[in-house]
Formats: sequence, C-alpha cells, structure tokens
Amino acid sequence: MSALKLQKDLTAGPITRTILGFAFPMILGNLLQQLYNIADTLIVGQFLGADALAAVGSSYTLMTFLTSILLGLCMGSGAVFSIRSGEKDEEGLQAGILHSFLMVGALALALNAAVFFLIDPILYFLRVPDDIYGMMREYLWIIFFGIFATFLYNFFASLLRAVGDSVTPLLFLGVCAALNILLDLLFVIKFHWGVGGAAAATVAAQFVSGAGLLCYTWVRHPKYRILPGKMQLKRDIFCEIARFSLLTCLQQSVMNLGILMVQGLVNSFGTVVMAAFAAAVKIDSFAYMPVQDFGNAFSTFAAQNFGAKKTERIRAGIKSAVVCSVLFCLAVSLVVWVFAEQLMLLFVKREEVQILEIGVQYLRIEGAFYWGIGCLFLLYGFYRAVERPGMSVVLTVVSLGTRVALAYVLSALPALGASGIWWSVPIGWVLADVTGLVYYKVHRRSLLNDCLADDGNSSAQDFAPAAKSVK
Repeated sequence: MSALKLQKDLTAGPITRTILGFAFPMILGNLLQQLYNIADTLIVGQFLGADALAAVGSSYTLMTFLTSILLGLCMGSGAVFSIRSGEKDEEGLQAGILHSFLMVGALALALNAAVFFLIDPILYFLRVPDDIYGMMREYLWIIFFGIFATFLYNFFASLLRAVGDSVTPLLFLGVCAALNILLDLLFVIKFHWGVGGAAAATVAAQFVSGAGLLCYTWVRHPKYRILPGKMQLKRDIFCEIARFSLLTCLQQSVMNLGILMVQGLVNSFGTVVMAAFAAAVKIDSFAYMPVQDFGNAFSTFAAQNFGAKKTERIRAGIKSAVVCSVLFCLAVSLVVWVFAEQLMLLFVKREEVQILEIGVQYLRIEGAFYWGIGCLFLLYGFYRAVERPGMSVVLTVVSLGTRVALAYVLSALPALGASGIWWSVPIGWVLADVTGLVYYKVHRRSLLNDCLADDGNSSAQDFAPAAKSVK
C-alpha cells in the first residue's frame, strides 16, 4: 500500500465513519504500546514475585510521567501540523516540522540527561520502600536509555497522524510489541536477568519503533524530510510551535505529575497496596486507553476542519464523537466490573488474597466512571484543535488537583483508607467535565474563531449524547 493511500482527508466524507476509521489504528496502536509495560508486569509478576511486581509497577507510573512530557510536546506540534494540513499549506507544514523537531528533540535530550542525574532524588520523592529500592533503581537506570527513542516514535507518529496516516505508526508498534514480548521471555525467563532484563527488552523495542518510523518517513515522504540547510529558522514559527507544544506538554505533565504524587501516597500504604495498584492501574489504563486515542483522533479531525474553516462539520463531529465515546465507555465499564477478579489474576497469583481484594476494589470504583474520562479526553482534544490548548491545562489542573487533594484527605479517614485514593479519581473527572462544558457554553461563539458565520445554534449540548442518530 502506498504512503499516499494511507493518508486520509478528514475534512470530507461521512463524519462518524471518518473519525472511527481514523481512530481505529490509533486505538489498536496504543493498545499494542501498552503491551510494552503489561508484558513486563505480567512476566515479572508471575516469575519474579510480588516485590519485583511492585518495583516495576511503580516504575511504570514514573515512566508514564516522563513519556507524557515528550508526548505532550509532540501532540502539541501535531495540532499545528493538522491545522496546516487542513489549510493545504505545505510550506507552513514543512517549516513547522523542522522547528518542532529541533525544539522537542533538544528538550528530549535535556530530559534524558536530567533523569540519570536525578534518579536517587526521584526515588526518595516517591517514598520507595527499602525492600524494593534496589530493584526499582536497576529497572529505571536501564529504562531511561529508551527516552530519546520514545521521542522519535511519538514525533513521527504525531506527524503522520496529523496528515491523516494513522496506520503506519500502528504497523511499527505491532512489530515492536511482539519483539518486546519475545525479548521479555528470553531475558527474564531463559537468561534470568531479573527486572533489568525486562527493562532491556522494552528499551530495545522502543529503539526499533523510533528509528524505524524515522527511516520510513524519510524514505516514503520526501516532502517531510528535515533538511535545515534548505529552511530558514523563524522566531514566529518557533513561538507558535512552542505555544501549542509547551501548553500541551504542561497539560500532559500536570496530569501525570498528579498521578505520580498519588503513587507516592500509595507507596506509603506498603508493598501489598503497591502491588495491587501496580496491577490494577495497568488494567485501568488498558480499559480507557481506546477513548483516550479516540479523543486524540477527534482532535486531529477537528484541527484539520478548523484549518479548512468547516465549522459546521466540527459541530457535527462533536455530537458524533460524544455518542461513540459514551457508548464504548459504558460497555467497558460493564466488562471491568464483572470480570475484575479474573483480570487481576492475569497479574497476581490466587494465593495473594490481599493484593487481589484491593485490586478488585480499585477496578470496580474506577470502572464505574469511565464515561467521565471519555468525555474529558474529547474536551482536551477539542480545545487543542481550536487553538485553546491553555484550556486543556485548566481542565487537567481541575481534574488532577481535585484528585490529589481528595486522595490525601479521604485516605486519611479510617473508614476509607486506601479506597479513598480510588474514589478521588472519578470525582476529579466529573468536576473537570463540568468545567469544560460550562466554558464551551459561555464561549461557544468565539471558540471556532468565526470560521463561518455562527448560526447561533451551537450549545453545550453538542457535548451531551445526541438524541438524533449520527451518520
């Protein structure tokens, strides 16, 4: 299949089918990406024990935070790329690619150096128990080598998705997820390298995906090649890229910093709660990952149509996206609630009764409210697409600020304990949803930048499940 055929024009065609068709490879790709850490967790939990599971699981939370910084930078740049693609501005797109790669690449290198230097202060901040400190440090020291590879993959994946190609990133992730699992089995079970082997398997797979996607883009898309000698660096382009990228990075970082702070609170409850949280959060992330990617796909759809000045198509897309997201979340909530114990048994042995009980409790509390985070991801994507990335930051602060504050307050109540941490999460989601919807209602006339004459019919109900069927 040619590179051209893999690109989709999101400004034309049936709305629901277009969004779903573009979103599906992104959803499948991110599910495969989750296999990087799920493979580590499953194999480590089954073959190395509860302490190793707690070490790797806690490392996952930290790595999610670090990856979110790079992901946010790349997603912000991707929003600019999508708008330029919708405007059919090839010269502006090429200039944006160059400026973004230089800026985000430099920040990725700086981050990579910083985490090696700060590894011990980070572990101290996370209040890692002494009995797993050594294993967690060993795992992280190796996994940090893959940070720049993560940047390469996310940058070129964001670029290709921005111009309508969500299939190619999926293909690379499929190969690399399989490689990760194969190397996990080899390094951990056959070579007995412990948690270090699991980390090495993940890093190797990350470099294959990052370098592979770079080479693919260079060969199959000559017009997107990064050739500094043929372009002049301009301050205004850097400023535009920085505004989108840094605000989206801030949004992603705040979100995951809050999770990291909660991880420190979880760690204070001891190894049993740590292990339960480590396993349950993998299932949780896997369960709502599709709606997160659907929100990102909707963001690309909205950004391309924003660039093409197709305001009414964006409004129709909002209604379609909300219906799809809520229906999916309700279905997943039912599955997680019913099969919570069976899902936990994928990561822990049946005799680990306490870990199993705590993990099931977490999943049933979180799982009942996936519709809340589904709507929140759509709001994030929408505000990023219509050049209001700052509002995404506000929603994240509301969601995570509430989560962190309530986690510490509720968990201190003897009647709740660790379950207070679990209840704080859906409360944060709902409050952020309400904030985003109120802002949309108040500013609905200016949000789409008057791309077309406002017909006065849009309202906050665009984000409520539509009564009418969508095509």
